[in-house]
Amino acid sequence: MQPVFWSRGRASVSLSNRKYVEVDGIRTRYYEKGDGETILLLHGSYFGADLSADCTANWSRNFQGLAEWGHVIAVDRLGQGDTDNPKRAEDYTMAAVVEHVVGFIRTLGLGKLHLVGHSRGGYIACRTTLDHPELIKTCVLIDSGTLAPGTTPMATIMAGAPEPRLTKESQRWVLQRYSYGYDHIDDEWLDELTAVAAADKYKAAAAIVEVENSPYTAHLKIHKAETLDIIADRGMGKPTLVIWSWNDPTAVIERGHKLFDLIAETEPRSQMHIFNKSGHFTYREHPTEFNSVLRNWVASNS
Repeated sequence: MQPVFWSRGRASVSLSNRKYVEVDGIRTRYYEKGDGETILLLHGSYFGADLSADCTANWSRNFQGLAEWGHVIAVDRLGQGDTDNPKRAEDYTMAAVVEHVVGFIRTLGLGKLHLVGHSRGGYIACRTTLDHPELIKTCVLIDSGTLAPGTTPMATIMAGAPEPRLTKESQRWVLQRYSYGYDHIDDEWLDELTAVAAADKYKAAAAIVEVENSPYTAHLKIHKAETLDIIADRGMGKPTLVIWSWNDPTAVIERGHKLFDLIAETEPRSQMHIFNKSGHFTYREHPTEFNSVLRNWVASNS
């Protein structure tokens, strides 16, 4: 897969920034740039998702700005983007994705870092922090409906998504439903997501995950309940920033408040920042403001 060239002065990532590393036998793609405090960015969604094919390109409007003051890394999570799929069907789980992130951090010898996760990547960031606090300085959770108490009626919200799914225009329609404004849904982003979804490995993952009563879904329900219990019982154990969108139709603000209340009960170093006039992809809709919030957070916790 050819890497996308993020341009237009927003977040240019030259081809030299694309790297690969073997993480426990999984060929893993990532982008790395800048110096300073290490910030690891985890995108959302999951392997084989039938609506949109999230990957490192999600951060295209933030990457360059963050690299101006920090050591920023964006990684394709297990089975997503240009990172290999799990080697066994039983490893299509959230726990396996967490261990892949942990393995990535250790393989690169990154030391303690600021872990930033969006949506389902926020869940991964949270669980990585809970399970491996020795690797984490702070945790940043962005619009993570997967982690927040409650559920999202995605079938209703996304009813009518154009067929065939995962084409460029179908993904455009889906991303618009996620969003408040549409300017951030550019062709560069869509072209990368479309290329990811067209890959044979993406289709192989979908055949395992996107089936009725899939082990992935069953595991997530159990794993989420366990994760929320850990937060309630002993807390995050690290400074935690919850970033949420007032207008997110898929992870509504009330659920963001519930998640923050749960975290704040046991973690005095927690904060919440709410973006107005913003949908699910806060960091893309308000890249300059988002980068500023993250910079201030890192600076105050370094």
